[in-house]
Amino acid sequence: MVRLEELTLVHAPVQRCFDLARSMEVHLAGNVHSGESAVAITGGVTSGLIGMAQRVTWRAKHFWVWHKLTSEITAMDQPTYFQDTMIQGVFQFMQHDHFVRPLSRDTTEMKDVFRFAAPLPLLGRLAEMAFLRRYIRALLRERNAVLKDIAESPEWHEYLPVKT
Repeated sequence: MVRLEELTLVHAPVQRCFDLARSMEVHLAGNVHSGESAVAITGGVTSGLIGMAQRVTWRAKHFWVWHKLTSEITAMDQPTYFQDTMIQGVFQFMQHDHFVRPLSRDTTEMKDVFRFAAPLPLLGRLAEMAFLRRYIRALLRERNAVLKDIAESPEWHEYLPVKT
C-alpha cells in the first residue's frame, strides 16, 4: 500500500477551504486533463458540496483508458476533516483524508493523506513503485493548486452554493 501526504497553505478562512475541498465543481476544475466528469447514479452527487454518507461516481481517462470510480464520504468533522473512501473502482483500496486546520483567521493549512493499493498483488506493487506513486502525487498537487487559486481569488464564491 502507498501512503502519500501533501501540505498546502491557503490564504483563506478555514470554512471556505473546507467547503471548496468538498465542491464537485472545484474537483472538476482541478482534473481538466483527464476529461473527468461526475456521472449520475441513483442517489449520487454530481454538483455542489458532497456531505457525509453521500457518494459520487467519477469518470475519467487515465493511461489512455476510461475508468469509473465511486467514492463515499465515510467520516466528517466540519470544518476540519473529512474522508472519502473508494467503494467501487480500479484500485484494490483507496482512501483520502482531508485535514483542514486554521493557522489564523485568513490562513489555512490543508493536509491530504492519500492511501491506495493497486490491484493484482505483484504487478500492482510494481506499478505502484514504477509510476502510480508519482502520478497520484501529481494529481493531488494539481488539485490543491487549483483549490488554492480559487480560494484566494475574488471568484471563490462562484464555486459554493448560495446560503439562504
